[in-house]
Amino acid sequence: MLEKVTLKILRYNPEKDAQPHYERYTVEAEPTDRILDVLEKIKAYQDGTLTFRRSCAHGICGSCAMRINGRNRLACKTLLKTLDTSKEITVEPILGLPRVKDLIVDMTTFFDNYKKVMPYFINDEPLPEDGRERLQSPEERARFDDTTKCILCGACTTACPTFWADNSYVGPSAIVNAHRFIFDSRDRAAAERLKILAGDSGVFRCRTAFNCTEACPREIKITKAIAEVKRAIITGRLD
Repeated sequence: MLEKVTLKILRYNPEKDAQPHYERYTVEAEPTDRILDVLEKIKAYQDGTLTFRRSCAHGICGSCAMRINGRNRLACKTLLKTLDTSKEITVEPILGLPRVKDLIVDMTTFFDNYKKVMPYFINDEPLPEDGRERLQSPEERARFDDTTKCILCGACTTACPTFWADNSYVGPSAIVNAHRFIFDSRDRAAAERLKILAGDSGVFRCRTAFNCTEACPREIKITKAIAEVKRAIITGRLD
């Protein structure tokens, strides 16, 4: 059944706005519509200047991360029926990164921090003589399975108070992606990554606020992963 829904959107056009400001839009929508669907209706039928990122619209690409009623979420996964539509729904860009326009932020710092942890497989050893790929046991694969789910949406990092205060901190997402390779039995660069994360901008800047875990749309146990990386640095062990 269609209902009227009002979005209060934080708008900012650097070509004409000195400061961000809120604008309100009311549309008719189904309870099963997503915030992304509502944004698309506003852009298509009310204000073509509204600017936001989106791509797959299925919770895979991470493009549409934004603050919805004060919480980091993916617009494509947030159903209206999960919100109180009798009140205005506030939509804002994620925090801690420079605004570009409306709901779009500059992700450069986020991805620069991601690159610092060498988020790729490193192993220069010869391949097995039988030509097969490097194999793992189910237990070895399970060790880092959770952290393979990251979609680099930035929701965790931009929910982190430490990152808000100083974005030289690599942030939860970078640590999650380092964890994925540190605990991969086939990789050979764990020590180098742990050395990076033991530095001033690494894991010990984490204050265990749990904001990152609550914000993750993939339900990754981020705080647990950060704790495991801290333990590996302190003990020198990966078990």
